[in-house]
Amino acid sequence: MDDAAAAPAPGGAGNPEELTVAVVSGGLTHERDVSIRSGRRVGGALRSAGARVEILDLDGALLERLAALDPDVVWPVVHGAEGEDGSLQDLLGVLGLPFVGSSAAGARLASDKPVSKAVLEHAGVATPSYVALPQSLFREVGPRRVLDAVVGRLGMPLVVKPAAGGSALGVTLVEDRAQLPGAMVACFAYGPDALIERAVDGTEVAVSVVDLGDGPVALPPVEIATSDGPYDFDARYNPGRAEFFVPARLSADVAAEVARTATTVHTALGLRDLSRIDLIVDHDGRPWVIDINVAPGMTETSLFPQAASKGPTTAEELYLALARRAVERGANG
Repeated sequence: MDDAAAAPAPGGAGNPEELTVAVVSGGLTHERDVSIRSGRRVGGALRSAGARVEILDLDGALLERLAALDPDVVWPVVHGAEGEDGSLQDLLGVLGLPFVGSSAAGARLASDKPVSKAVLEHAGVATPSYVALPQSLFREVGPRRVLDAVVGRLGMPLVVKPAAGGSALGVTLVEDRAQLPGAMVACFAYGPDALIERAVDGTEVAVSVVDLGDGPVALPPVEIATSDGPYDFDARYNPGRAEFFVPARLSADVAAEVARTATTVHTALGLRDLSRIDLIVDHDGRPWVIDINVAPGMTETSLFPQAASKGPTTAEELYLALARRAVERGANG
């Protein structure tokens, strides 16, 4: 990968042992178990790098425990609604605590998939054609004609997904019109709004982006290959369902374009510190953005840690550098 896509060496002031990090995970979303696993992995990496770490659950005791700990920085690793929609970020801001990750405003833009797609289209980033429809509209108008109109506009195949949320929960690849009603039911089980977009055939690639103060930089892209179905929730978190290639098996030109696209997305949405941009590279080598993650998974099978492990530093050093960066920025940064 060229210099533009190579992560900078971590920096920052202070000794690691002086840094106290509160890793917040858990919560009550559908992704609670994944979040807990992510929190343990982040906490373990930071401890290995020399920081003092406490792992806290997003529950009724959180504020009391944060006050007692008085951490230098908070690392929120809560997946799903409260962790990625700006709510937790706003709370940490109100508490005056520096934290790793995007601001509340950036998190809100990224977590609302239809809104983020509109922003990306304005920035010239390729993202599949789509419509966003609430469940209430289906009840009022009737599903059959609405879905017929959607198919008439977007064609087939389609991907149906909740307008917010992650880990591929409620996501269905629809290859036949008869599958569409069931896909909508599965989607609405995870939220009141659906995003229906044109499916893109190609290579699925995840690009993790980090910013240690000198601008966003792409880590090595991770290619995901599954032989027995889509890269769904089970394939993401149960070893053996998916095979990963780091770096992705892309030509130099396509790899550079994928990295440029990911950093453009990070900038266009006003993200900071870290993000993961999910793309499909079509058969012409064009990357299409399909999802943005401001609190990417950090489990043993997750994509951000795989990319970090292939960067110019160890994952432990990178995580510590991100924590230091947040401390330097401060609560109002």
